[in-house]
Amino acid sequence: MRPARALIDLQALRHNYRLARELTGAKALAVIKADAYGHGAVRCALALETEADGFAVACIEEALELRAAGIKAPVLLLEGFFEASELALIAEHDLWCVVHSLWQLDAIEKTQLSKPLTVWLKLDSGMHRVGLHPKDYHDAYQRLLASGKVSRIVLMSHFARADELEADATAQQIAVFEAARQGLAAECSLRNSPGVLAWPQAPSDWVRPGIMLYGATPFEVEQAQAERLQPVMTLQSRVISVRELPAGEPVGYGARFISPRPTRVGVVAMGYADGYPRQAPTGTPVMVAGKRTQLIGRVSMDMLCIDLTDVPEATIGSPVELWGKHVLASEVAMHAGTIPYQIFCNLKRVPLDYYGE
Repeated sequence: MRPARALIDLQALRHNYRLARELTGAKALAVIKADAYGHGAVRCALALETEADGFAVACIEEALELRAAGIKAPVLLLEGFFEASELALIAEHDLWCVVHSLWQLDAIEKTQLSKPLTVWLKLDSGMHRVGLHPKDYHDAYQRLLASGKVSRIVLMSHFARADELEADATAQQIAVFEAARQGLAAECSLRNSPGVLAWPQAPSDWVRPGIMLYGATPFEVEQAQAERLQPVMTLQSRVISVRELPAGEPVGYGARFISPRPTRVGVVAMGYADGYPRQAPTGTPVMVAGKRTQLIGRVSMDMLCIDLTDVPEATIGSPVELWGKHVLASEVAMHAGTIPYQIFCNLKRVPLDYYGE
């Protein structure tokens, strides 16, 4: 069998969830949208179900997958509903729903429901993606109360730049949110992963840890609380070929790497079809046989090459960590010019093996 696989440490997942709770003293929705950022939503939900206050997903399809797997905890639809016809399913399956646009509010008022909804009313506090304008926020809240279709409202917004520790934008968003919710008697939720780790002044009865659940930092610089995260995924494979090249020889498509010295090249069963970033350049760290070395040449669809010159003990069959406990996903992402969110979500074709049940 091809040796490429991802190991998922469920104990580390629980540690990171507990850290979100510890840092905030708030209730926490574990964000497991996009198949738990590539980690497997159902297995992650089952691992957290006994202690999680609830889960958050992008859409009703993701929520129904959890319900079909027997997950009974609250599940929030972060994008709300896309058509009014979804409201019946939302009520039937006891899902929580974000309302971010006036058309959604209109639909709730007009739809006959089997039971009242829990609505998270989203404010656009400055990200300008989705959310109600501050001038409409109070009226929307009152309309929901008057509709008779809603049993509970949580006030929420989303930070655009909380991962930028020196930016003023987050403090400005907090101020907009605080002004908009004046006089509204409801719980609130502002803090996402960077908010949990670095913005204790942000009000939140509920927090929404996402990337931090999986042990990856949302920051491009060191941050004290992020250092406490434990990586959940280890992407690994093995060396399948070794060759000795003299100086001056090309490696891989496009001859992007020319050996500067006699070089021992290892070929690893891992490529961009597995989700490893094709744009990762020479110098991107990997670990082989317990030692750090580097990627060389261009990543192929199914294989990539690494420098074994200074790892003489590495040979065919030696284990390779592409990211995980020793080579952080954030390191690989930074070299590839992207973010750990994307490299996790791009993972495919690779079996997921779970441990730490």
